[in-house]
Amino acid sequence: MNVTLRQLQVFQAVAATSSFTRAGRQVGLTQPAVSRCVTELEHQLGLKLLNRTTREVVLTDAGKSLSGRLHGALDELQAALQDVSGMATQRRGRVRVASSPTLSAHLLPDCIALCKQENPALQLIVLDRLQQDALNSVVLGEVDFGVVVDPGEREDLRSETILSEPFCVVLHRSHRLARKRSVAWRQLAGEPLVLLDHASGSRRLIDRALAEQKVDAMVVQEVGHATTVFHMLEAGLGVSVLPELALRRHTSGELVHLPLTPRVDREIMLVVRRNRALVPLAQIAWDLVRRVARSRSGSAS
Repeated sequence: MNVTLRQLQVFQAVAATSSFTRAGRQVGLTQPAVSRCVTELEHQLGLKLLNRTTREVVLTDAGKSLSGRLHGALDELQAALQDVSGMATQRRGRVRVASSPTLSAHLLPDCIALCKQENPALQLIVLDRLQQDALNSVVLGEVDFGVVVDPGEREDLRSETILSEPFCVVLHRSHRLARKRSVAWRQLAGEPLVLLDHASGSRRLIDRALAEQKVDAMVVQEVGHATTVFHMLEAGLGVSVLPELALRRHTSGELVHLPLTPRVDREIMLVVRRNRALVPLAQIAWDLVRRVARSRSGSAS
């Protein structure tokens, strides 16, 4: 059954005015166009809705039944359509973002602060989750989008790189390598390594870089948070490889961080479920996070 909203609106106008001419003025159509709409509706339903004479238009029993049910339904539908169309200019509401821990700590706070400044009616809600949990939240539609470390090829996600940052070596200032201007990956061979565990989005990239540089890695501790890494290094338990972003606000005088050569970057990405369009409010948040990340990239260079 191919009944259109326009046909129902025209029929309801005829039912209310008992006249094709008056109904036409109400809906902005000519009298022949009104008659054609009603005839098409009757054809689709297989029922006669109106009895027409030269003097009057009278509803049949079927017409009365349909008109009675349409009275509230069309009003509700019109309100629903207006609400949905209003989303195009909506500037108030919540946007939920899943983010891996390093990014939740060192990128998203600036995003939230800028959002409050520029769009105080938009509330950016961050779900601080391990990389895989953050990705699952995006795929399952629990959040509007995610901010994660490059997850590799994923058929179920659409992604946009917003920041590339290098990995650095972090070590105690008393370490023999601490006075160098940079450290080669191969110089990590035999060093006790304190690394983020495999729940981190960065660990896959670190392991790959160590393997590509043919480093015989000696991992002595695997932990879940960069803060724990710092405390272990301060205690003299080894050296670490961490992304630059994780080091921005670490102020301990006991540790130093140096560039690793050759440079190996990790990419920070915005991800959304493939074939899912962002609502305009979420698009505002997406653009804001991208802008903050790229300003970080510019300041780092």
